[in-house]
Amino acid sequence: MQRDPTFIGTVQDVHGSTITVELSNETVTGLGFVHGEGYRIGQVGGFVRIPLGFVDLYGVVSHVGAGAVPEREHEQRAYGNRWVKVQMIGERQRGGRFERGISQHPTIEDRVHIVTESDLLEIYGCGDPQDFVSIGHLASAESIPSLVNINKLVTRHCAVVGTTGSGKSTIVAGLLTALSDPNRYPSARIVVLDIHGEYAKALSDRGDVFRIGESSSDSSKGLFIPYWALSFQELVGLAFGQLSGEKQIAAVSDKIIELKRESLLVQPRNGIDVSRVTVDSPVPFCLHKLWLELHKRDHQTVVPRPGGAQDEVDPAYVMGTNNRPQQLGDAMSVIPPVYRTVKTTGPANERVQWGPDPIGMRQQLAGLASRLRDPRLAFLFNPGEWRPDVDGKVEKDLDSLLEGWIGGPRPISILDLSGIPSSVLNDLIGALLRILYDAIFWARNLPEGGRERPLFLVLEEAHAYLSKENAGSAAAAVRRIAKEGRKYGFGMMIVSQRPSEIDSTILSQCGTLFAMRLANDADRGQITGAASDNLKGLFDMLPVLRTGEAVIVGEAVTLPVRTLISPPPPHRRPDSVDPKVVARFSAGDGYDGPGSWVQRRDPPDYATMVRQWRLQDPNYVHKSSVATALPNLGNEE
Repeated sequence: MQRDPTFIGTVQDVHGSTITVELSNETVTGLGFVHGEGYRIGQVGGFVRIPLGFVDLYGVVSHVGAGAVPEREHEQRAYGNRWVKVQMIGERQRGGRFERGISQHPTIEDRVHIVTESDLLEIYGCGDPQDFVSIGHLASAESIPSLVNINKLVTRHCAVVGTTGSGKSTIVAGLLTALSDPNRYPSARIVVLDIHGEYAKALSDRGDVFRIGESSSDSSKGLFIPYWALSFQELVGLAFGQLSGEKQIAAVSDKIIELKRESLLVQPRNGIDVSRVTVDSPVPFCLHKLWLELHKRDHQTVVPRPGGAQDEVDPAYVMGTNNRPQQLGDAMSVIPPVYRTVKTTGPANERVQWGPDPIGMRQQLAGLASRLRDPRLAFLFNPGEWRPDVDGKVEKDLDSLLEGWIGGPRPISILDLSGIPSSVLNDLIGALLRILYDAIFWARNLPEGGRERPLFLVLEEAHAYLSKENAGSAAAAVRRIAKEGRKYGFGMMIVSQRPSEIDSTILSQCGTLFAMRLANDADRGQITGAASDNLKGLFDMLPVLRTGEAVIVGEAVTLPVRTLISPPPPHRRPDSVDPKVVARFSAGDGYDGPGSWVQRRDPPDYATMVRQWRLQDPNYVHKSSVATALPNLGNEE
């Protein structure tokens, strides 16, 4: 009888989803050949097949060698035989489709076979081709593409993790390039929160870039987040820092509602009645006017009339030094009014007292005034065409803002947050995500909603604002999206180099994990615990993965696979290439030109460096000053 070349051993132990296989004496470990094709036999991450009648069970090798010996055999034959531990993954009816999970378990002496290329093609080739996108090829079989299910990748959330330099940004750029293919997915809708401004170049022809502040790049647009679209809690955190006591909270809340109602009377809005306005309603109002009204209430002084009554100082003659009248406060210019100094002695008509109802929030109002004047926060408090005037009127409403972010002609919107001060980054990300989620949530049954056209959100450097200790608004918004987003067509991708710092509640909601090289035990432990499959042995290989290689597990892949990701072309790679110290750049590195220590030094121009620093725009295009510096070189002695 001719021996089956795919046979490698028999089942000797079954424990839940883990089975132990004793390799046959005729099985040659290492590289074996089946029908002329070479296969790695007995390698961690390899696949095996166990035929059981009309059903084939499939598993992935997680442990090889003496350590895989069953307990009962450990002392007697610890090193006398070769053993393999396998984690069961799924099954396939003969001629049918592969399914995750198993309906029956193998038994003792069941035969185990390696999975051949033809087996893998049948497994990975199932389903509608439109549902899958290729991101590379299997590390064990270059001819077999690594396919990812788009439906489950987007709606069930996913995470890309790996140490710095492992290729995370490259794989994200490759995935986004595939997902935004205009020929396959002309109505794709993707938003990227780009913390470091890496993706503008990589996705220049697929996405619109929204950048804070003025930029020299003609292709970028201004990023504005109108303060009046924030909830009351979000606005208080960004504008006042915090309010202490019910009196302060009530005073600010009541005044905001009053200003929003006044705004609706001047400029009515479809869908909301004046009587139904709340402090959280996304209705324009003038924050500058709010500041001025509260400032007057807390700083005004009054002169008592004879008989004990009080009379407010005539605002037309606010007294300054030398009794000369000064200009009144101006809301839009953030200029406070000046009142007479408190005086409790002397004639009754000269005594000056504080106003009748101060709030006691001078410190918070001073902070708000500073923020209103801060040009770094102009995108929030002076948001261009979305800035209300003193009456609450705006040139553009939220519909145009949302259309720019998630309804533009291009499938990808890159929100470049590199210009946001770090002190407010967390709160602003939380507010931005909440705006997007609320819009998708309430429009879920409309063509613009998520059920008709799902939205895919990419969160770069997620560990910076989703840490376990962070109780900020960003983490709260992401937890809500992770738990509820699937039902409303709001999916997300978390990208991080430190998964151990991310809240486990958020990471556990990611149905698919792209695990790249991770050397830290805590990071690997977090990923192992978050994975839906019992694949600790597979994750133990993460420290030795090559750059651009990933272990992919979860709902978007048919089987857990070790994949070599196909990098995008150089012009589509993120702006995160490692600097070359003693070697020249090449076009294959994503940057073409010199730039190392072995190159001849050009005349320095540190004035340009300082200009870039002051502009805070690395993309600023300027004329090189080298030409003006060269003539001076011949005059040096």
